[in-house]
Amino acid sequence: MSLLPRPKVKNLKVCPHGGINYAELSAMGIAPEAVLDFSVCTNPFMPPPRIKKMLLGDVAIGQYPDSGATELRQRLSEKLGIPSDNILAGSGTTELIRLIALAYFRQGDGILILEPTYGEYEVASQIVEAKLIKQWMRAEDNFTPRINETIDLIRQHHPRAIFICNPNNPTGKYLSREEVESVLAVIGDGLLILDEAYLAFVDQSWASLDLISQGNAVILRSMTKDYALTGLRLGYAIAHQEITDNLRLVLPPWNVNVIAQKAGAMVLEDDDYLEQSKPRIREAKQFLINGLSRLGFQLLPSDANYFLAKVGNARAFCTTLLRHGIQVRDCTSFGLPEYIRIAPRTMPECRRLIDTLKAIMNKGELDASI
Repeated sequence: MSLLPRPKVKNLKVCPHGGINYAELSAMGIAPEAVLDFSVCTNPFMPPPRIKKMLLGDVAIGQYPDSGATELRQRLSEKLGIPSDNILAGSGTTELIRLIALAYFRQGDGILILEPTYGEYEVASQIVEAKLIKQWMRAEDNFTPRINETIDLIRQHHPRAIFICNPNNPTGKYLSREEVESVLAVIGDGLLILDEAYLAFVDQSWASLDLISQGNAVILRSMTKDYALTGLRLGYAIAHQEITDNLRLVLPPWNVNVIAQKAGAMVLEDDDYLEQSKPRIREAKQFLINGLSRLGFQLLPSDANYFLAKVGNARAFCTTLLRHGIQVRDCTSFGLPEYIRIAPRTMPECRRLIDTLKAIMNKGELDASI
């Protein structure tokens, strides 16, 4: 008989993610390179061309990477105007979420999550056997958070931590500074994890970095979304130095590979390239909104680049579309089985999505309750 893991590990719920499922495509006889992927919310106009040249150049893959990601953190320090000791680099924000849980959550601790949201908050909490407290948003409110209720839950349960995804994934709802500060004001000695992975795609964002001075806030940001480095896995946490020092104690050595560190440091010099991509993303998003609305889809307002569309049976909808070489995000795993999430790609690719939907709807192949 094989050695069994802890019961909680055995019962962990796997969190599905966007992106291509290679086993699924293989079973369907579809080549991955033949699929247009609208299920991931990354910048379709990045990375800058010189990053691709760097990948073909002289990168020291025969050496261990710098465990402290010193150059990358220094570049971030200069860009953000905060000390490098307040920055911790990670292999994507998901690694940092699990590190926070490992370092700060205890068995039985209450962890408040505003649902629907990114599923890894729940997974990280379950790994350390913390207790989940969920506040569900309502469809009739377009899944807009009710912060007064959030504050009531904090006062009632005194959670060890609260996760706020801002803008939220998958709804795209973006909380104001006043709303986030009102949560921070009542959390006491609890921890606020403010996940800003998609902040770059919010048109009118507010500066959050000064929140770390209060000593119980961690801000998470992703470089894989902004700069399209998804395959390299790169993100960072910003917090009071006492928190980053504690997180470093449980950080695996060499957690960010040499190519990711090099690419991350380089793209920070290409802010102009990033800014130039934003109007193109807005244009593509608006094109998709107009096209889907004309086809009769009910779309939810979003402050980010991605948005939700109500389609009836999301799983069947996604499967049908995938047979035609297009992938969108089935939101069943978010607890939204009637919705899909779409993020814009280039304009020619967006036109292909709309044209494909028109064609298969005209043929009666797509049974979408819209």
